[in-house]
Amino acid sequence: MLTGRWLPATVVVSALALSSCTTPSAPDRQTGPDRTNMVLADGYEPETLNPLLGFGEEGASKLFDGLVEHRADRSVRAALAAEVPMPSPDGKTWTVKLRTDVKFHDGTTFGSEDVVATYRAVLDPAFASTVRANYSMVTAVDADGPSTVRFTLAYPYAPFAHRLVLGILPSEALAQPGPLERSPFNTKPVGTGPYKLTEWRKGERMVMEANDDYFLGAPKVRKLTVVFATDDNTRAQRMRAGEFDGTSLPPLYANGMSDVKNVQVIKHSSADYRTVVMPMANPVTGDRAVRLALNYAMNRQGMIDALLGGRGKPASTPIPQALPEFVEPSAQFRYDKAEAARVLEQAGWVLGGDGVRARGEQRAVFTLMYPAGDSVRKDLAQAFASDAKAVGVEVKLEGLGWEAIEPRMGADALVLGGGNPFDPDLKAYPLLHSSFAANGFNNPGSYRNQQVDAALDAGRRETDPAQRVAYYRQFQRAYAADPGMVFLVFLDHTYVVRDGWTGYQEVVDPHTHGLTWGPWWNVQTWVPRG
Repeated sequence: MLTGRWLPATVVVSALALSSCTTPSAPDRQTGPDRTNMVLADGYEPETLNPLLGFGEEGASKLFDGLVEHRADRSVRAALAAEVPMPSPDGKTWTVKLRTDVKFHDGTTFGSEDVVATYRAVLDPAFASTVRANYSMVTAVDADGPSTVRFTLAYPYAPFAHRLVLGILPSEALAQPGPLERSPFNTKPVGTGPYKLTEWRKGERMVMEANDDYFLGAPKVRKLTVVFATDDNTRAQRMRAGEFDGTSLPPLYANGMSDVKNVQVIKHSSADYRTVVMPMANPVTGDRAVRLALNYAMNRQGMIDALLGGRGKPASTPIPQALPEFVEPSAQFRYDKAEAARVLEQAGWVLGGDGVRARGEQRAVFTLMYPAGDSVRKDLAQAFASDAKAVGVEVKLEGLGWEAIEPRMGADALVLGGGNPFDPDLKAYPLLHSSFAANGFNNPGSYRNQQVDAALDAGRRETDPAQRVAYYRQFQRAYAADPGMVFLVFLDHTYVVRDGWTGYQEVVDPHTHGLTWGPWWNVQTWVPRG
């Protein structure tokens, strides 16, 4: 996730130049005319490399391929599938013909048994796949010979092709049912992707080397080294020093790199939202009036200007501007402190002498958590608390590790990130449908609204494009009348990239970026220059 400080750009630039800290030694970065070795820095390290536990959920994982992959225009094209799959006339059967020229990294042949094993493991509770809920519409996965797979759905599901980006595992890795979190595959993966893992020093770096047998041709960038450096300032300084060929940085930090020779600052639009989850079990955030008022109380554009250097867009729902036809204009919250105060007063929240409202014995006070290492979420949390205080709601901030945050998500508010630009169902449904209540990071606040549920259910089952648009706009209107969260911004992602390659294509990023998306989403097609 991108991060930033509530500081003027000049202060940030000065910080880059003056601050110092102890960092691990950098790996050798190949310089000069041979750019076959690329060193990238990432602020976040994956916990697992298993697609069934969420790795590369939007595709572009470098180690794995799905049956399809996303193009730069956000449509899908065939990957392990021989052609883009299409549904049967009733929308309940998807038949996928597979390529016959694909091998896994260990040299074994890819076939229908691997696809069937992967998706059956997703559906089987014994494997405890964290993406299982995303495939609730699938009732059966069967092989029809060595190179054809048939998916049977319980109902027509319009965006099913987007669910087929899931990385395929070899069937041998799934031969014994059991919780995947204990699988050695998580750290020693075998995929079909353009790169294969050769080293993972946890907390330090990951090394991937080109798969010479890749079915679309061996990558010209032969080696990718990913250095894990969580601190934004550290990554910026090391990038400036020439240790890295690229990294993601908060906008104000990235702007401070514009004077570095042979380096480009790149901005991507994204569907990556930041929202404040308002748990229904909390006596303050569970009150509709408080949630509605805080949506009016937020100066979203002010946050974007001050914290993101203007690089972002206001958010009121999870539907991004990357899907303009689905955006409902009437569901966008304006900045209106007077309306926020009116809503609170009408609901009986009376302003006290200390500037904090109360209703009876209940004071308008709640805790907002954010991951301590994420400076953008910290800054947004502080801005949220400031805007809330201006209308009489006190927000206590806690920066914590995820291990402390997760057990408390049902009771305390949280700055949450997510989103993708491919289809509104993919994030809106698990985030806000009642069937996903308290399902990990899916609807962690247990929001429930019958009208929202009905519109989301209709939208995912509808196959007519115009009617789907109507249902998702209906969903947003119902949500805006009873918001379960306070959406703040859609971030622009900013990157710093050293010159030396051709092949870059701009994309609209999902929430997951870094090496998987961002400038390097198609690095396997890049060609060293010179």
